[in-house]
Amino acid sequence: MVSAFWQQVVADGLNVPTDRPLDEMTVELTTMLGDPDPAVRDGIGYPTLATWIEGGVYDDLLPGLGDGMAVGLERGLGESGTDAVFTRSFSALVLAECIERDTRAGLVPADRILRWGDRLMTWFLRERDLRGFVPGKGWAHAVAHGADCLGALARSPHLGRNELTVLLDVVADRLLLATDTIFTAGEPDRLAVAVMQVLRRELLDLKLLEPWVARIAAGAVPAGDADHDPFRHAGNAQAFLRSLHLQLALGVPQPQLRSDLLLVLIEHLRASNPWLFTPEDDREGASARDARTAQ
Repeated sequence: MVSAFWQQVVADGLNVPTDRPLDEMTVELTTMLGDPDPAVRDGIGYPTLATWIEGGVYDDLLPGLGDGMAVGLERGLGESGTDAVFTRSFSALVLAECIERDTRAGLVPADRILRWGDRLMTWFLRERDLRGFVPGKGWAHAVAHGADCLGALARSPHLGRNELTVLLDVVADRLLLATDTIFTAGEPDRLAVAVMQVLRRELLDLKLLEPWVARIAAGAVPAGDADHDPFRHAGNAQAFLRSLHLQLALGVPQPQLRSDLLLVLIEHLRASNPWLFTPEDDREGASARDARTAQ
């Protein structure tokens, strides 16, 4: 049940109340991030913290607030199907706001931002609750929210070439981890947007990116048999490559290596499902039918 106090805060446009200590309100808001009621979590906790961070309310306290969000990433880590996922997932969203605020205002030491990044990426790869929308409870969306935070991290001036390379490897690792969960709630798009933030830093060259794409593409080739869905493990990698292709085709601003990377992606997309990109006459031939059956 949302208290009358917080209902009034929302009604007042999320302005900071002056009749209660900020630290006391922050404890309540942080607790709300894990509330299974989306009206509390999505309607009050996250938007209030995000608005106050963006508005500079936490500028003097930003390192401590970010540390708290990093701790939230570990609550119940390893569980799946429990409400603890909301704390982890929404802590990632608020951590993204903290990183973005530092990028704009320069408030947090570089080593602390890098520690946040380490904890974020560790959580992202260890997260086992991959649900998108949870009926009756709203968005869990750990992969999407983690991708958003990776994107914020990629924009930080504290990350250089080496750190951005690690970030890309984490995206690939997440996509290639064995899972029965097919991402259907926009996760591949959010991951592609995060990668675009890396590319826009203009610190990585095609020599580094080509093998990274090839690694993901190797996991995007369907392989199975009568007892195993060939797309169960290939589906997430395929969806990501398509999303990244779309970002490079339509997203703005574009990185300088856009044209070359598009050609690399097109080559691998063709190879992942070759029968989709053959002439119509060949597609209807026996060899193409056999290829589709094998997939």
